[in-house]
Amino acid sequence: MPTISMFFGIIIQLFFFDDEKHHKPHIHAKYNEFKASINIETAEILEGEFPKRQLRLVQAWIEIHRDELMADWVLAVDGEAPFKIEPLK
Repeated sequence: MPTISMFFGIIIQLFFFDDEKHHKPHIHAKYNEFKASINIETAEILEGEFPKRQLRLVQAWIEIHRDELMADWVLAVDGEAPFKIEPLK
C-alpha cells in the first residue's frame, strides 16, 4: 500500500488491486487513530471515521488533485506503483 502524499499529519495511501470492496475509485487516509476510505470522485467517506477538520483538508486536496488521483488509481488497481502527489500546503 504505497503512500502517495502526506500533509498536516495526514497520510494518504492507495492499495494495490483495491477495486473489489467499494467498486469506486478511492484513497485511504490516516490521521492518528482515525482511518477512512474516501471516494476520489465525490470526496465523501465510503468507510471509516475521520475528524471534520482533517476531512475538509483531504477533500480540498482531492479537489485540487482529482485528475492525478484518478491516474494513480488506475495504476494501483493494475498492480503498478502510483506516483507521489504534491501535499496540501
